[in-house]
Amino acid sequence: MLTARAAAGRRWFRAFRRTRPFWGGLWLVLGGWTVLKFSLGAIQLVTVTGFNALAGYLVGGGMMLCGLIPLAAPGQRVTFGLIGTVLAVVSLVVSNLGGFLAGMLLGILGGAMTAGWGPKRKSGARRTS
Repeated sequence: MLTARAAAGRRWFRAFRRTRPFWGGLWLVLGGWTVLKFSLGAIQLVTVTGFNALAGYLVGGGMMLCGLIPLAAPGQRVTFGLIGTVLAVVSLVVSNLGGFLAGMLLGILGGAMTAGWGPKRKSGARRTS
């Protein structure tokens, strides 16, 4: 019984993963999390220092959202992939060198993969252009 449910869940996840820019969104979310993690500070410090400290939160959270939205709406993959890539580059300036470069590189990779993803064509379909 459990193995049948596990197999059904695995089939569902495989179909979900193949019809959406899953890997690009995952890398973009991980990059945003890394930027956000290295931007974390005490909330008292963030409220005292103003926008400079808040910018890391906004950029990291924006990158995470840009990774999650294409999973729900694959038609918006190019828009949010490009926005996520721009936010990843901006994180270099506003958040400890973009999460010490790791978050920025993950974000750029994820944004590029999200924007470049396309739905799988049928095996007999030809390109029209």
